[in-house]
Amino acid sequence: MTDTSDTAARDAQRDWRDTVFLPKTDFPMKAGLPAKEPGILARWQAMGLYEKTRAARRGREKFILHDGPPYANGDMHIGHALNHILKDTVCRTQTLLGKDAPYVPGWDCHGLPIEWKVEEQYRAKKRNKDEVPANEFRAECRAYAQHWVDVQREQLKRLGINGDWDHPYLTMDFQAEATIVTELLKFAESGQLYRGAKPVMWSPVEKTALAEAEVEYEDVVSTQIDVAFEVLDTPNCPAIREFLVRGERVYLVIWTTTPWTIPVNQALAYGEGIEYAVLDVSKLELISLTERGTEPSRRDGLRDTKVIVAVQLVDSFVARLNPKNAPAGWAIGDTGLRIKGTDLARGEARHPMHALGGFFAKPRPFLPGDFVTTDAGTGLVHMAPDHGEDDFLLCKHYGIDPVFAVDGAGMYRADWAWLGGQGSVINKKFVSAEGPICSDLRAVGALLAASDDFAHSYPHSWRSKAKVIFRATPQWFIPMDQKLPSRLREGLGEGSAANAALAADFPPPTPPAGGRGAEGETLRSTALAAIEATTWYPPKGQNRITAMVAGRPDWVISRQRAWGVPITLFVNRATGHYLVDPEVNRRIVAAVREQGVDAWSEEAAQDLLGADYDAADYERVTDILDVWFDSGCTHAFVLESGRWPDLQWPANLYLEGSDQHRGWFQSSLMEACGTRGRAPYDAVLTHGFTMDAKGMKMSKSLGNTINPIDLMKESGADILRLWALSVDFTEDHRIGKEILAGVSDQYRKLRNTFRYLLGALEGFDEEVERFGRLPVAEMPELERYMLHLLAELDAKLRAAVAVYDFNSYVRLLTEFAQEDLSAFYFDIRKDSLYCDGVDDTKRRGCRTVFDTLFHALVRYAAPVLCFTAEEVWQDRFPSEDGSVHLLEWPEVPNVVSFSMVGRWSLIRQLREKVTGKIEPLRRDKIIRSSLEAEVICPSPYEDVRQNAEQIDFAEVFIVAKVTIDPARSSFENEADISVARTDFHKCGRCWRHLPEVAVDGDLCDRCAGVVA
Repeated sequence: MTDTSDTAARDAQRDWRDTVFLPKTDFPMKAGLPAKEPGILARWQAMGLYEKTRAARRGREKFILHDGPPYANGDMHIGHALNHILKDTVCRTQTLLGKDAPYVPGWDCHGLPIEWKVEEQYRAKKRNKDEVPANEFRAECRAYAQHWVDVQREQLKRLGINGDWDHPYLTMDFQAEATIVTELLKFAESGQLYRGAKPVMWSPVEKTALAEAEVEYEDVVSTQIDVAFEVLDTPNCPAIREFLVRGERVYLVIWTTTPWTIPVNQALAYGEGIEYAVLDVSKLELISLTERGTEPSRRDGLRDTKVIVAVQLVDSFVARLNPKNAPAGWAIGDTGLRIKGTDLARGEARHPMHALGGFFAKPRPFLPGDFVTTDAGTGLVHMAPDHGEDDFLLCKHYGIDPVFAVDGAGMYRADWAWLGGQGSVINKKFVSAEGPICSDLRAVGALLAASDDFAHSYPHSWRSKAKVIFRATPQWFIPMDQKLPSRLREGLGEGSAANAALAADFPPPTPPAGGRGAEGETLRSTALAAIEATTWYPPKGQNRITAMVAGRPDWVISRQRAWGVPITLFVNRATGHYLVDPEVNRRIVAAVREQGVDAWSEEAAQDLLGADYDAADYERVTDILDVWFDSGCTHAFVLESGRWPDLQWPANLYLEGSDQHRGWFQSSLMEACGTRGRAPYDAVLTHGFTMDAKGMKMSKSLGNTINPIDLMKESGADILRLWALSVDFTEDHRIGKEILAGVSDQYRKLRNTFRYLLGALEGFDEEVERFGRLPVAEMPELERYMLHLLAELDAKLRAAVAVYDFNSYVRLLTEFAQEDLSAFYFDIRKDSLYCDGVDDTKRRGCRTVFDTLFHALVRYAAPVLCFTAEEVWQDRFPSEDGSVHLLEWPEVPNVVSFSMVGRWSLIRQLREKVTGKIEPLRRDKIIRSSLEAEVICPSPYEDVRQNAEQIDFAEVFIVAKVTIDPARSSFENEADISVARTDFHKCGRCWRHLPEVAVDGDLCDRCAGVVA
């Protein structure tokens, strides 16, 4: 007979861990992503994951994201990484929803960015580009672009981007170049091209016109000057005429921050609604240039000099006057005379350098300008139609044309009477207060004020970082306000033999309903209507691009460079009209398809023209197309050509940075509206720019850049992906060491969630056969509540995907894993999972929910943590040709009971209060763990009181005992919650303190049964 006391003593000392069902998994807590991810990538490539994905979704609803082409000229930077992670996430989430969402990456391979880099290599070798044959130079540009395509492709693949990397689109492919030519000739054939001279943004360093998207604005300090133009006559203003008759001098004063435009001045503009003051200048030594000749005469101490400026700007004008221009004792008084802007109509002044004769001797007319304001300056503006949009339009209206005095390098042409052969006009020394322009104006007494201290924003080339200028040059334009041809309404290619010939090799898409530009509409109005019909994420993007399109000038499509698609037009030397002939156009397109851009050469001109035309009668245009026209055509040769049969036109989505509202989004819009009458996209998603941790723009000179390639080597691509999708990418956002440390912590929590599920589900598949999954109806209420929360999460994630709100998507997923699972459900169910019998209903219900959670969460995480989700899936379901990325969105049980949800919401609030009440006792070591606590709780809600017997509050709160006291009505006051150390003894297996345990170490009834 065994002594029971001896048995109890032995049991109290026994280690029961071998009877506890602890989670078991080989899934490592330490991710080791930098070493592990390349192997996963290699496996995807070996199994043909992209092709398998296409096959799995073939015949399903299409979702087409058209990739905007980055430039092939350097390593991937953080902006590339963010952009492509977002695109990949869009395609992966749409694929997860069951759609066919192919991704074809592409690159922009033409244009100045690449040409500039090749020229830099030339300069380093002391070679002159102009001495190299054009086709040889272009071949070097092509090779340079291809090199960086290959480099960037491998870098982007490392991010886990699932795409058709073996067949990307390149704008320098011969077929792509032929399509770009085809699109250009569609504009030409429909009369939507013209050549004209008007100011465009011009880079004197790169010697070419620039598009708005190629320009960035930087803060600079410029020279500001006030210049006096002597009035010759004012027919509409007798008061001023009277001064002139008396021999007094009257001057209009202009203010400018571009002194270099004074040598090209042709008129003066006033505001018709502005009131002007006539000021009396005492002892100011202005020089009279009345007498013609090389030596002006000086009138000392003029007491009869008048200057005219806007009334509102008198004080700021006087404050700027430079004492150098006047002797001691000079002063300005107010004559009291006020004139209206209209009083200046038909008036004239002389240029300060009129003594030079010729161009400078012509009187400068006064013109009314609605752009003249009193925000700054003098309320009078000098007009140089060569160098300003407003100047050009106003002067053109009055028959004044540009004179092209400044050449492509920013120098005044050699034959210009003033400063001929000098420059550059963007050189700070040349335009400074002591430079030649101001010195000459000062010498003739026309410079009233000059200072090198005017701070403002100024356009720069984003490639060379040099200042740009507005410069009138002959360029090719697509008009914004010319009526579109009616055939756009009828369908592309109809009613046009020339266009039909072009369309033979590039058939147009079926016209979408309501998509064509109506007859009589302009490109501007058609584009504005298309913007209205497009969905913009975020919505403010619509206002941004609408304002840009509403106010933009005609599209300058020509560039004066070598590396690009040529403007394949022949211009009749006699008429100035470009040739439109279907046979000629067909030959041009065919030649470019076969030989690329080199096909457009002087040697080939006669062959392209054919027997009907003499090449001597035609000028072969040598300009190339604006690279934005190239990229604006990508929808045509990528979505329509049939080369990628999985694609279709139009795209569901374009996705780029917010700067593309004035770049690719707009050029694609203009190109498609001009040829197809609608946008090439249904929706546009934009992201902001990545700043450093302090919110400053990243710059190599500041040393605050984050290299995504280095980051992947240190932390792995999944960390970079999680960062990109965790920030509010629709706005400018930040990255830095502390931010990435937070992302890494977030990642570890998600990884540990999967690790716990994998361990808890060890052997679950075998258990299914033995016991069967527990039906939802038989599950405890907590399990049904968790399935309800999962269904809620599922609906929210679907809603986030629908509007591309990946910031919310990641936050919802992370919060669910942390707050609903780790801190709540996992915490509560550890006891049942570890200690209940394998056939226990509660444990079976728990493991069934765990399995449901696993299948849902690994799918939800796959678009974000593409490598980790694959690792998790393969750990549980290893397969040589299987992948989590071939799965579809999970089916989640819809468990809805409003009373249950409300009840558990209150229980969770009560649990949080109890935990907060226990913590001080743990801190003071009154109790060692919550399992030693006895709790008395209030019962403020009838629903909780009625169901108290069905809920094991001690298990939910993870304590020894819970008493619900009906007399206590509120848990808002912590005083209504009582916590004390229990007198119950501790079970040696489950460690719960229970009344049936006689001594510490004995087994409770439940554990005794399981062990038996």
